[in-house]
Amino acid sequence: MAIKVHGSAFSIAVMRVFACLNEKGLEYEFVRVDMRAGEHTKEPFLSLNPFGQVPAFEDGDLKLFESRAVNQYIAHAYADKGNPLICQDPRKMAIVSLWMEVEAQKYDAPAAKLTRELIIKPLLGMSTDDAIVEEQEVQLAKVLDVYEARLAQSKYLGGDSFSLADLHHLPTMNYLIGTRVKAVFDAHPHVSSWCADILARPAWQKVVAMKNNQRL
Repeated sequence: MAIKVHGSAFSIAVMRVFACLNEKGLEYEFVRVDMRAGEHTKEPFLSLNPFGQVPAFEDGDLKLFESRAVNQYIAHAYADKGNPLICQDPRKMAIVSLWMEVEAQKYDAPAAKLTRELIIKPLLGMSTDDAIVEEQEVQLAKVLDVYEARLAQSKYLGGDSFSLADLHHLPTMNYLIGTRVKAVFDAHPHVSSWCADILARPAWQKVVAMKNNQRL
């Protein structure tokens, strides 16, 4: 099998890549990296990602890391497969790219910090810092205020069709919807409907099932 994804099925970034591959209907091999044992900080993994972070991605002799860059490659290289996640029209693609940047630069910081405090730390037997949670909930709400205005005008962030701009939110969204932070999403009706829509996608449900069948 040409495509390999190295990492943990619990990783936000790894799940992001799985979702993209599933949307494109591509077969791939998952190579589990034991992060508790520190395999991501040693060779041979470092030859795939020198920063010692998951995922690492292989498509034949092509080696990539950074999940959003990996997904852009998948969407372009396999544009004729599965569900389209990018636009050929440059003006429409500019809007998709804009919201991809918003996810990476505005949404991800509070969402990732909340996921760490409310999901990852408890899984590792660590205590949640309530002060961080409260601070980041406020920051997330500010971002979602902007999303609410956008989604009042457009079914998806990038336009009328599901795209990478939406997909990149799925891992943190999935984790946070199962916590007290759901109230922050629910306080924004259009955002809440958008969440329900994209979380129900079959490609994403495959990711959730895969995670549930793995050990940490």
